[in-house]
Amino acid sequence: MGPGRFGAADAEGLDSFAEKIVPHQVVTLVIANAATERTENGAVERRIDFSRERRMLCGACGHRWKVDLDWIDRWEQATEMCPGCGMTCEHEDSPRVTVDPDDPALDDDKVSRFSWYHTSTQPDWPTKDFDPAALLTAEARIAMGGDQRVAEWAAGQRAKALHVGTYEAAVHNMLRRIDDQAEHGAQFYLYRVHLKPSVVVREGWLVDPSNFVGDVVLGEVCPPGVDVARYLNYHEDPGGLSLALGRGAIAVVQQVAVPLTEAWDGGWVRDAVAALADIPDTVAPVTGGLSRFVRPSSPRAVLCRRLGAALAGRLPVNLQGQFASAAALAEREDPILWARRTSGLFELIDDPGRVLAALDEAQDRQVGGQVIPMP
Repeated sequence: MGPGRFGAADAEGLDSFAEKIVPHQVVTLVIANAATERTENGAVERRIDFSRERRMLCGACGHRWKVDLDWIDRWEQATEMCPGCGMTCEHEDSPRVTVDPDDPALDDDKVSRFSWYHTSTQPDWPTKDFDPAALLTAEARIAMGGDQRVAEWAAGQRAKALHVGTYEAAVHNMLRRIDDQAEHGAQFYLYRVHLKPSVVVREGWLVDPSNFVGDVVLGEVCPPGVDVARYLNYHEDPGGLSLALGRGAIAVVQQVAVPLTEAWDGGWVRDAVAALADIPDTVAPVTGGLSRFVRPSSPRAVLCRRLGAALAGRLPVNLQGQFASAAALAEREDPILWARRTSGLFELIDDPGRVLAALDEAQDRQVGGQVIPMP
């Protein structure tokens, strides 16, 4: 197919073409023996399983049961109900994911021994001398009400808790940010976080304390004498435990830029690039009644979207939409770089062991003190 010869019939065939490049099998996303592995710092790596079953708790009748992610997806569409009382998701007290009572992070003594994870676009997270007002322009300061108001706002920003969670939650958070916060072209970093052995953990766990933009005031969840608070994460790795903490609770971090360089599937990249080679990248105007609401796309962008969606179809259902969005072709993005980036994102989920190996080779950066190796 040469440039300029892309027509309606070709568009109809793109889905089946994408399926040839990405077979329809769902990958098993588990590192089976990770629960007993330790890093050079002595921290314990827990089992990574994006597809694991979740625990549900009905707020109306108190029934507890296990479900898979497909069940949760159907429940969110009101096609499933509580087996105890028949309540669906539309009700205020409807069932929600809850903490697994067998989660090892419920053991206070183990919290500081585990590796925790975070993704960020900041290359030096957690920043030592964080100044949230540093990049504000003079016009922005005036619009905010002057220097006093800016100082108050900055103090509020510095009072926020940091967040760390499971590997699954960190990757999910990155996909959500690319999808929701227009950080499509940003470079992300994955951090492995080691806590100070002396941290004081708040008793029990909290229901996700984040406000509507995901912020938590540290002093509200970690009162004096407490360094770390566990909370049930509803949004990323739902049902998993994440931590709210201050910078002083962190001993050491290791970081890698993600997706990893040269961590893509070479066969998939070659097939995708070959498929895109003769597809025109000229944006076609949208016609009809929806033209005001639909952003014009080129045939190349359409095929990239369908190739990305086919890859997404191999992932757990709660990651599919955000992965497909993250895999969209950016404006003027080179097809080779797009294919490598998309495959690299997929490998973060499909092959976590490779990422952990890269972190093992990463240099320790001291944040608040040394990690004491455990026997």
